[in-house]
Amino acid sequence: MTIRVLVADDQAMIRSGLRLILEDQPDISVVAEAADGAEAVDLARRLRPDVCLVDIRMPRLDGIEVTRALAGPGVPDPLRVVVVTTFDLDEYVHGALRGGAVGFVLKDAGPALLVEAVRAANAGDALISPSVTLRLLRHLTAAGVPAARGPARPLSERETEVVRAIARGRTNQEIAAELFISLSTVKSHLSGIQAKLGVRNRVEIAAWAWENRMMGGG
Repeated sequence: MTIRVLVADDQAMIRSGLRLILEDQPDISVVAEAADGAEAVDLARRLRPDVCLVDIRMPRLDGIEVTRALAGPGVPDPLRVVVVTTFDLDEYVHGALRGGAVGFVLKDAGPALLVEAVRAANAGDALISPSVTLRLLRHLTAAGVPAARGPARPLSERETEVVRAIARGRTNQEIAAELFISLSTVKSHLSGIQAKLGVRNRVEIAAWAWENRMMGGG
């Protein structure tokens, strides 16, 4: 199955570079390019790509507004948005992830991480550039994000291990390897954790873990 990607960036050279990186992969195809946020929203709603790669700073609508329009809490059939940016700023990361993005990747993170982020988003995972993950989540905690709710039902010991791994930015595959369990078991734990915590995705699980000081031994 080919992963269909929309690329939105106001710089033609960046769009071309992203297209080259992505289309070098046998399982990824760029189905559209957008030069501004409004065009990105229009194309995404029309074409329903598997993953939308969206820059933060764009004319008409910025990347965070695009993310909210395509993947925000009120969107009935949300698309998967990965924000790709040069700007490693807390307010951008925070705004994008709270707006529904399933990934946040810096443009200088390298082609491999970009491709991994697209595949992760398509698989229902989330990926954030490792350089921003821990600082972002510490910032969410320090910034006085509303007090974290306790789980509806207590987390099991294994679920707690999965939560801590997610908060350290681990992918499902890495969690499976670390805990010596199958990928399907990891996904099953994720579903259970999301239900217990009342959250929508692994990014919110990570934020919950930091808010509850659950990082354990690092």
